[in-house]
Amino acid sequence: MTQATHSPAPFEDLNPLSDDVFRKTVRDWISANYPPELRSPVKRLHADEAMPWYRILAAQGWLAPGWPREHGGMGLSPAKLLIMMEEMERYGCARLPDTGLTMVGPLLIAHGTDAQRAYHLPKILSGECLWCQGYSEPNAGSDLAALRTRAVREGEEWVIDGQKIWTTLGMDAQWIFVLARTDPEGPKQRGISFFLVPMNTPGVTVRPIVNIDRHDEFAEVFFDGVRVPADAIVGEVNAGWTIAKNLLGFERLFLGSPKQAEGALDHLERLAAHLGRSTEMAEALSGLKMELEDHKAFYTTFADQVRRGEKLGPDVSMLKINQSTLYQKITDRILDLAGELGAYAGALPNEATLYPGSVFLQARPSSIYGGSSEIQRNIVAKQVLGLGR
Repeated sequence: MTQATHSPAPFEDLNPLSDDVFRKTVRDWISANYPPELRSPVKRLHADEAMPWYRILAAQGWLAPGWPREHGGMGLSPAKLLIMMEEMERYGCARLPDTGLTMVGPLLIAHGTDAQRAYHLPKILSGECLWCQGYSEPNAGSDLAALRTRAVREGEEWVIDGQKIWTTLGMDAQWIFVLARTDPEGPKQRGISFFLVPMNTPGVTVRPIVNIDRHDEFAEVFFDGVRVPADAIVGEVNAGWTIAKNLLGFERLFLGSPKQAEGALDHLERLAAHLGRSTEMAEALSGLKMELEDHKAFYTTFADQVRRGEKLGPDVSMLKINQSTLYQKITDRILDLAGELGAYAGALPNEATLYPGSVFLQARPSSIYGGSSEIQRNIVAKQVLGLGR
């Protein structure tokens, strides 16, 4: 039976479509509109590289699928939001400079003032203003509540001093949202506030960081007497930790997606075929495929919670741990199989689609970003299993 098709008009409400028709609609539209030169990039794209796709989505009204329609989004149900994410991943769509779309926009819709929403949301949707995240610090990464960046109220301004690190695409952004300590005396989770800061404010300095894969995806950001108006704060003073935690749950679902492990396993299979060692690797490949299917089923349990509109609990940390472990396990096998070919920084000389060394390096930080595996295990131990109380 042929699946029904639908040609979506720009800014059309697609919620009335069945999930099956919606999936095919998204799949067909992406195939017809996605820039082919950007498919399945080896590295995270910088803003100028990703903007063609950003603008295509903006013109269609598909840039913010999770935002309510009254704020310029698609207003998709949780089930359709996951379908869109899955289809983007399946096709190999590059990740956008999406901090404004996935974090700042929903944050302002839920916690911002009317003035903050009116100013920032249209600029995010147009691509005029890109955002970065000011969370981690040199001594406060996974233990984020230990942050030391401070904000002190002086009249009608806040003065911010401190440093953020591992700021993704910080050199491309026009704005940064910053967690800063506003009460140094109280419990560490209760004395943090959430600020919106223009990157061109005097006292803000950005220094790119070249990572282990020789890519300048990250930056460190310094705040030296940075002054922002009193209305730069989001929500109540000292209530920023609650806002920050709300942003992390869905991020851990995203980081627990099987996509990275699935792509790595495909790479391993193709490398084995290229080297004429598929038969030799058959048993190992079968075992890894079974582990991947287990992880997909695990992911589905949390995805179904989102589809039902349920709030993700601390047990979503298990998904992120499992994904990181499997991803690194597969890329370990890639490097073992590649042997001396793993020393190439880019693609193999006679096969442009194989880059075993880069795949291995890209997997290394997966057990660190989004909360290290050690911290995630502590969360599971304390908040899920009730240990150490």
